[in-house]
Amino acid sequence: MTSKIWGGRFSAGPAAIMEEINVSIGFDQRLAKQDLHGSRAHCAMLVARGIVSKDDGDAIQEGLTRIEKEIAGGNFLFKRALEDVHMNIEGRLADLIGAPAGRLHTARSRNDQVATDFRMWVRAAIDTLDDEVRRLQSVLIDKAAAHADTIMPGFTHLQAAQPVTFGHHLMAYVEMFGRDRGRLMDARKRLNECPLGAGAIAGTSFPIDRALTAEKLNFDRPMANSMDAVSDRDFAVEFMAAASVLAMHMSRLAEEMVNWSSAQFGFIRFTDAFSTGSSMMPQKRNPDAAELVRGKTGRIFGGLMALLTVMKALPLTYSKDMQEDKEIVFAAFDTLELCLAATTGMVDDMKPDAKKMRAAVDGLITATDLADWVTRVLDIPFRDAHHIAGKIVKLAEGKGVGIADLSLAEMQAAEPRITKEVFSVLTPEASAASRTSFGGTAPDNVRKQVEAARARFLTLGKAP
Repeated sequence: MTSKIWGGRFSAGPAAIMEEINVSIGFDQRLAKQDLHGSRAHCAMLVARGIVSKDDGDAIQEGLTRIEKEIAGGNFLFKRALEDVHMNIEGRLADLIGAPAGRLHTARSRNDQVATDFRMWVRAAIDTLDDEVRRLQSVLIDKAAAHADTIMPGFTHLQAAQPVTFGHHLMAYVEMFGRDRGRLMDARKRLNECPLGAGAIAGTSFPIDRALTAEKLNFDRPMANSMDAVSDRDFAVEFMAAASVLAMHMSRLAEEMVNWSSAQFGFIRFTDAFSTGSSMMPQKRNPDAAELVRGKTGRIFGGLMALLTVMKALPLTYSKDMQEDKEIVFAAFDTLELCLAATTGMVDDMKPDAKKMRAAVDGLITATDLADWVTRVLDIPFRDAHHIAGKIVKLAEGKGVGIADLSLAEMQAAEPRITKEVFSVLTPEASAASRTSFGGTAPDNVRKQVEAARARFLTLGKAP
């Protein structure tokens, strides 16, 4: 090949291994839409500033439109010999319109070009993920509303702790995913500065208008420093960090669904749409989708560490190491999209078993309610009341019964002033209903949380 972009400097083409390690068209063709958008804006600016004639500008714009149609129709041939998406599009433009195509690259470098394309791609990815996380929240909120009164054990250390409602439990994930949307939108705000016009490293001597191209590409402003513009990948790192937290939250929910769908819990059941059978054991119904969401989290965590490792020792400005950024981010986005679709589907598909949830609430789980009653009614300091409740729990454990199954006389052996009124707080339903503090699990609270969450996350459409 004699038409390499670096012209006649090399008398022979690169070795095959060099071409193999250098080429990026296999993955960066995903930036084609953004590259075309950026080129249109750059061309319009060059014409507006008198750097390129209107006739050449019109020819370039017409050629870019034809290329866009070819790509959309699957008729564009991406060539490995041209290395990347930028040179493939520029090469095809030259085929279509001839010499004017060479004017498009005036006052820009592939360094600022790829930085701009990649920012636009990540920005669009964030908008897509925001919509998909919003859909997941919507399904969780609907399920929570339907189970605002469904009693289940709440756990700490995976030990039954206090009665809660299933709706309240699900609303905890709505809050987590709300923070994920907030993190993604924070990253979006910071990335929304335009590198285009920074050139290779130092800017350009042409009288360009960077504010115009930034506006045309829906950026808030041009990046302030040309060296930072071409070398920064903080936006990709932030995306990966936010993606990792989002994946972690989906993994936690997936772990709960794995537990809840087991025979030992029996709290939920999936249809055949989100579970599989065993090749040997006919009775099995495996929560494969949840397990895979849980397992795929490692890919995203690994991508974050890989990208941090790529960037950690790079001097200013651009180094070819940065070519590694795109595959990492693309893969994370693809994995998140799949996991979000699966998680949303599983939440919608799962059938809670209210009877089994209620049956799992053991007779000792209202011990805190007993201590609270002693403190509130008998005006005993909580630490002392906790000690009294502990003695009563020990007695119930010894007899193999629940707290509410003890007689009043047995309770009064621990604290003589206890009255029969204590039994009114010892049912799981009474316990949950009493947790009326803001953010508590009381069913009426959950219904209020549901309506508030609809307004915060669904009606408004964006994370607060």
